[in-house]
Amino acid sequence: MATIAYPPIPVWEIGPLRFSLHGVFAAVGFFAGFWLVVRLLERRGFDPAGFHSLAVWILIGGLLGARLLTAPAALVDGAGWAALNPVVGNYSIMGGFVGGIVVGVWRIRRGGLPLMPYLDLAAFGLAMGTVVGRIGDLAIVEHLGRATTAAWGYEVRPGYDLAPQHNRLECTVAEAGPDGICGIYHHVALYDMLGAGILLAVLWLIYRRVPLRYGQLFSVWVVWYGLQRSLLDSLRFGMGDASLGGFTWNQVSAVAGAVLGVALFWWFGRRQPSVSPERDASMGATAVATDQESHTVEDHLRHPPEVG
Repeated sequence: MATIAYPPIPVWEIGPLRFSLHGVFAAVGFFAGFWLVVRLLERRGFDPAGFHSLAVWILIGGLLGARLLTAPAALVDGAGWAALNPVVGNYSIMGGFVGGIVVGVWRIRRGGLPLMPYLDLAAFGLAMGTVVGRIGDLAIVEHLGRATTAAWGYEVRPGYDLAPQHNRLECTVAEAGPDGICGIYHHVALYDMLGAGILLAVLWLIYRRVPLRYGQLFSVWVVWYGLQRSLLDSLRFGMGDASLGGFTWNQVSAVAGAVLGVALFWWFGRRQPSVSPERDASMGATAVATDQESHTVEDHLRHPPEVG
């Protein structure tokens, strides 16, 4: 199996503006995840209008969270109050998830909407958003990890214009090694996209086959993605990411998230009722229907239709 090699699509600078496919696919990922949650709400029998009203709030929360979760690392590095600038600086996908979830939960409660079903189905949207959003990272070749000899590593060739964070990995023909390349590195963004795709499939399998209590499906996403990011960020240690001792800041936040997810799974298991059509109906769900026939909520929960 050959290494992965393809020319990156560089960041374009138009005057003071910078245009990157990283941002484009982050936005596409957000709307793809949102669309999937809306579809699942409809198939579950819930009116998605309430969830539509959350879109702008979740987006703003996600952007603020993505920016501000990097603030602790920047403050430790001596950035001062500039670390708290909400629009200038680095962004974190983990922070985006935290900000969007926190603001979303707040707005759901303010609007009197059914929190637990929304949280559970949001797990699908979060996984889908990660899969789509990482396409942009692959396009500009961002989030490379440490050097590797693995066949699935990303091969940096002379003349490749990588994402700005990896400028030091670039080289000219004269600077290339004896093998004519600049180096081979773990493609961490690709690993994260594949892991999120597997997670999406696992969530769907659990949703169809495993009886859970409200909130526990969301907890599975929190635990899985926290552990996934912690593992993958170990491949990036020493690549310029802010660190805290022997860990990156992303690893610290990811492990904290995984621990929280385990606690939530246990808490919801003790405090929340089992998912059932009666409980869904008490929270506003109605009968669901396909093009051919009408189904009750119970039928849907036992045999949820495929999402296409």
